[in-house]
Amino acid sequence: MYWYEEEIKRLEKDYTKTANEVETVFYGSSSIRLWTSLNEDFKELKPVNLGFGGSTLAACVWFFERVMIPYHPKRIIIYAGDNDLGDGRHPEEVFIFFQQLVVKINKRFGDLPCYFVSLKPSISRWQMVDQFKYTNNLIETEIITRNDNWHFINVFKEMIDPAGRLKKEYFLNDGLHLSENGYKLWKEIIKKHINY
Repeated sequence: MYWYEEEIKRLEKDYTKTANEVETVFYGSSSIRLWTSLNEDFKELKPVNLGFGGSTLAACVWFFERVMIPYHPKRIIIYAGDNDLGDGRHPEEVFIFFQQLVVKINKRFGDLPCYFVSLKPSISRWQMVDQFKYTNNLIETEIITRNDNWHFINVFKEMIDPAGRLKKEYFLNDGLHLSENGYKLWKEIIKKHINY
């Protein structure tokens, strides 16, 4: 996990300025970190962007205490797991990391609302699409079964057309990260699910 150290130090340094004003934590990988309009898109939720580049769900669990120490949010929104599969981990492993993160969040914050944004499809990882679907299914089923403060936000189904093909306008040229249109879509979907 040492290769994330500089990013984690950046988050630790930044939080001293804003921690007391934050109501919504966005936590996860580069799909969160690169969301440059996030503060404006969700300004009514008083957000903070705690994404760190290349992050896996495993890394989100590993660094949870260091990143979350100063915050007392009203809600948490998470996107991670994409890179775990990209690194060769199996869906079941990603699911276990999700369960570990649930335990850490519930222990630290109690029963505040938590939202897990489904793994997104992408052009560069399309050959793994069945693994992404299976991972989403495992996590969504767990959240439904828990029937508590956790909620599943499905962005996957909105990023493909009725024939099951990717809507390429949602991606940058690298085929992995979201375009401006992609973030507009995510904003709309996430806002529909948030409990104010």
